[in-house]
Amino acid sequence: MSVTITSVEVHDVRFPTAARGDGSDAINRGDYSATYVELGTDAGPTGAGFTFTNGRGNEITCAAVHALAHHVRGRTVEEIVAEPVAFWRSLSADVQLRWLGPEKGVIHMATGALVNAVWDLRATLAGKPMWRFLAELPTDELVASVDFRHITDALTPDEAAAILNKGRDGLTDRLATLERDGFPSYTTSVGWLGYPDDKVRALTRRAYDDGWRAMKMKVGGPLVDDLRRARIIRAEIGPDALLMMDANQVWDVDEAITAMTALAEVDPYWIEEPTHADDILGHARIARAVGELTDGRCRVATGEVAANRVIFKQLLQAEAIGVMQIDACRVGGVNEVLAELLLAAKFGVPVCPHAGGVGLCEYVQHLAIFDYLRVGTGLDGRMIEYVDHLHEHFVDPVRTRGGRYLLPERPGYSATMKPESIAEFRFPDGPVWR
Repeated sequence: MSVTITSVEVHDVRFPTAARGDGSDAINRGDYSATYVELGTDAGPTGAGFTFTNGRGNEITCAAVHALAHHVRGRTVEEIVAEPVAFWRSLSADVQLRWLGPEKGVIHMATGALVNAVWDLRATLAGKPMWRFLAELPTDELVASVDFRHITDALTPDEAAAILNKGRDGLTDRLATLERDGFPSYTTSVGWLGYPDDKVRALTRRAYDDGWRAMKMKVGGPLVDDLRRARIIRAEIGPDALLMMDANQVWDVDEAITAMTALAEVDPYWIEEPTHADDILGHARIARAVGELTDGRCRVATGEVAANRVIFKQLLQAEAIGVMQIDACRVGGVNEVLAELLLAAKFGVPVCPHAGGVGLCEYVQHLAIFDYLRVGTGLDGRMIEYVDHLHEHFVDPVRTRGGRYLLPERPGYSATMKPESIAEFRFPDGPVWR
């Protein structure tokens, strides 16, 4: 049966998180928001997707989705599946809009929202959660979904196929491991930059009691404050748990090295976004410096605002990162994520997706599980970020136990928001914003 996408509905949904300090870091103080997309079909099932933003920027991404929606509206799912790269390029390389990127920023994030909604629809029609839908796709179909333009100097289609074919070996055993134990995770909820010390201490203690053995804090304020807060967390979690740090791009390269020279005292597992997101060579220099400072114990992590597969290719080629952090809706949706997961596997770098925000945990759990089952095939160094707010607004929210994600069971990409949440938090006419 042919399924036609008949409508594209776009909602500007914003949550008032800034007042509580949730999500606060060295750069951002905003209201977590989502440009939420619903695809209607002539067959009944719908597809849901979104891109995460931070307050007023949401109106711009909503406008960008409207500008791209004609590439999706009226197409059949079968047509999209038959030519997935052509479909992806119709959005990412729109002849009048690509100039605004290219393949980065607002237009690319809007592309991701629409592309992810299509993949949600595909998984829903198949009656499978996204992770299983992807893991069970034939190798040739997965490879055909990747746009290899501009990355063949690092990854060829034949190399991608070999990685995916090898990923079939032991898949059943890996799935059994996840069904038994869940997927490793870390929490960022303990250390937002706007939280006072007492709250940081209490949240850290509670997280440790709940089973978390990896926690992340924000840094990038006055160094004396960063070090004091880091000592509080380290004292609560002991010497064996992992402590990660995130500077959200606030430092220059030399500042980052100076700061990490002091913060090395608390044995950080990684420093995330230590400088500008596009500074490939700066990240490489910082990676070498922190490796020397810590005898290789600390590594550089980045990727939550890495715009596309080409940026990730360069980060990997320059040996600038020891942890790759893909954001499921910063890049151009599942098609581009597939390219990035395969690049990481080729270079032997673990992927720990960026999450938190609005619905990012819901998205990336599927990607991390697929990566383990079919691409990376190992859990060493792999964790999913977890933040404990806003899940109540989703029909199929994440579930955790003892600091680990449990496998999603419902069909789709876990991206569907509750209608009542959309109505209450829709900007500017929702009750919470009046």
